[in-house]
Amino acid sequence: MDFRSLFCCVKGSDRKAQGKKETTWRIFSLKELQLATNNFNYDNKLGEGGFGSVYWGQLWDGSQIAVKRLKSWSNKAEVEFSVEVEILARVRHKNLLTLRGYCAEGQERLIVYDYMTNLSLLSHLHGQHSAECHLDWTRRMSIAVGAAEGIAYLHHYATPHIIHRDIKASNVLLDGDFKAQVADFGFAKFIPDGATHVTTRVKGTLGYLAPEYAMLGKASESCDVYSFGILLLELASGKKPLEKLSSTMRRPITDWALPLACEGKFSELADLRLDGKYDEEELKRVVFVGLICAQNRPEKRPTILEVVELLKGDREKFAAIESDEMFKSTPVAEDNSSEFISDEKEPKQEIENVKSD
Repeated sequence: MDFRSLFCCVKGSDRKAQGKKETTWRIFSLKELQLATNNFNYDNKLGEGGFGSVYWGQLWDGSQIAVKRLKSWSNKAEVEFSVEVEILARVRHKNLLTLRGYCAEGQERLIVYDYMTNLSLLSHLHGQHSAECHLDWTRRMSIAVGAAEGIAYLHHYATPHIIHRDIKASNVLLDGDFKAQVADFGFAKFIPDGATHVTTRVKGTLGYLAPEYAMLGKASESCDVYSFGILLLELASGKKPLEKLSSTMRRPITDWALPLACEGKFSELADLRLDGKYDEEELKRVVFVGLICAQNRPEKRPTILEVVELLKGDREKFAAIESDEMFKSTPVAEDNSSEFISDEKEPKQEIENVKSD
């Protein structure tokens, strides 16, 4: 594949949206990235997933980078690599991770990004920084709004529109000021003009998948909204999307949160690490918006633009959500609500069942 010809036509595209950040990307040599990462030394490794590993590096000018190195070359890996680089080359927004460049030499495929000094939202909620309590309520609200604005750019301003398909805590990175940057576009899909959805192989992470996508493979902007709703509940509560109840049973975060929200027990929904230091009205707003986004009926979910308005305090829209029937009575979780959910501690939870209309 001729990557140079692929990206010369997209450089400088997508200038519509506000909040874009101007930057340039370039092609790196393999030798340059080997030097930057100390030959992909284990001590430089930031993380690992089904795609391969991410390494910290430092260029000759002192700037810090993150380098995603594909585990092994294959036609599938090549497609995911080209999709991610093309999308990153197209989009420019303050809440989307910046592409620094890429390397495609032999069977090596590497993507170079800005290094995010505060790593991912996952690391602060459930990972190595979770006990340090860096995420006060003000930062959590900023992360929620910022991530929503990044996704809104993909859905409404990018040309063509883009579905992310893997919105989750590990794909929301945090810069030095704890500003959110949505990352990892390997599963992303372009949406043709006029299309309501695309039918595709199902990929993503258990606990974040919209039911119509998991069952039928129908990917749409609404699927990203569902995943973002789960993320909002996770951000507010500090709980994982799936809670282990027993060796065979996992409870979705929505099954836990909805009854408490209906009963107005918002203090029980707040992350204990906040130590009661949060804005009650904002917490209520985040929880209600998270639940309305993560409902099973896609036609009742808001758009991500509406989510941004709600999170920023649109009183009229929020009053409509508060009066929604789903919050009028305490729901009873169905016995089989967690029937298809397996342990979150498995290495990489990707669904790869081919579905068709």
